[in-house]
Amino acid sequence: MKLPLFPLNTVLFPGCTLDLQIFEARYLDMIGRCMKAGGGFGVVCILQGDEVGLAPSAHAMVGCEALIRDFQRQDNGLLGIRVQGGRRFRVLDTELQRDQLLLAEVKWLHELPDVPLDDRDEDLLALLAALAEHPLVESLDIGSHANGQHALGNKLAYLLPFDDHDKLRLLETDDPSHRLDDIQHLLEKMQGDLFA
Repeated sequence: MKLPLFPLNTVLFPGCTLDLQIFEARYLDMIGRCMKAGGGFGVVCILQGDEVGLAPSAHAMVGCEALIRDFQRQDNGLLGIRVQGGRRFRVLDTELQRDQLLLAEVKWLHELPDVPLDDRDEDLLALLAALAEHPLVESLDIGSHANGQHALGNKLAYLLPFDDHDKLRLLETDDPSHRLDDIQHLLEKMQGDLFA
């Protein structure tokens, strides 16, 4: 499966929302093609390089499909789009086009069945509800509710201020219970660092 890539300094997770301003010709063309075809593009985290200009020299090999949910011309004249995270994928190979757009051969990652939330997840659910009240999070319309461990893990991994390497590890984790365990450990480490 061929997928155009949009390397960013962020890690997108399934079910989560991201607002982007598009101004480079390669991405305006890509968005136009995606909208015509009714398809999405891939968001991968930049490991080395910049978002603007030449394609980054290194990016994550696991990413998340971005599905266009809304678009509008902004006051500054740029195209603003809102995307929602779809399926996770692994990059098998990339090809750099003349306009510096990366086209990737990807393999969709298998999602394990969702697991219902239980009493152990109450604290993390309360944390999500608290995060959802922040004006920045509220504007993303991600919501404070999670139906199962997949949604809870994805939303927390996306919203919490973990570093990109930790977020990538969480994105690569297939098992929703393991993802929540890892988030709990990262939170404990953050608290430990705060009071050290």
